[in-house]
Amino acid sequence: MHRFTELADRAASLALNALNEAETETIEALQTNGATVHVKNLQMIRLSKAIFAVGMFSVFEAMLQDSLDKSGGFEEARKLLRSVGEADLERRFHDYQLAINALKHGEGGSYKKLLARRDALPFKVFSRDDENEFEGDVSAISTLVDVDDAFVEACGGLIHEVSEVIARVKPDVWL
Repeated sequence: MHRFTELADRAASLALNALNEAETETIEALQTNGATVHVKNLQMIRLSKAIFAVGMFSVFEAMLQDSLDKSGGFEEARKLLRSVGEADLERRFHDYQLAINALKHGEGGSYKKLLARRDALPFKVFSRDDENEFEGDVSAISTLVDVDDAFVEACGGLIHEVSEVIARVKPDVWL
């Protein structure tokens, strides 16, 4: 079997390409026909990206738990990153971990941590005050984090980077 990180990168590319192609076709259709089905399709495409990102990170967490023999796979990975001087990677990984948690669990502790740092994050975190942000955007969906292509690609990239560090430090771990 191939490494998860390689397969996840390919899966992300495949999913994004298919979703972007569908989005282009839907936007073209909306130019001549404002049917509700086209609006729902645009919203479905955005939701699909969020579902894909959450799924990719969740499967990675399960693989970390199995590979590192720890119930807290993300925490163990973050601890390992800090121990080898990868503080920047650990911080970026944690930011996306919090974002995935906010997507999965809503307005809990992870979301509050993101809101406190929202101006320093590489992705957009929405607050209740951001309702005007969506005005005129028929593709808008109700998520606390904006999951666009860059977000999905960053999730895949972080999984790859974290896995490479783990493989360097623990060569017997297969991710």
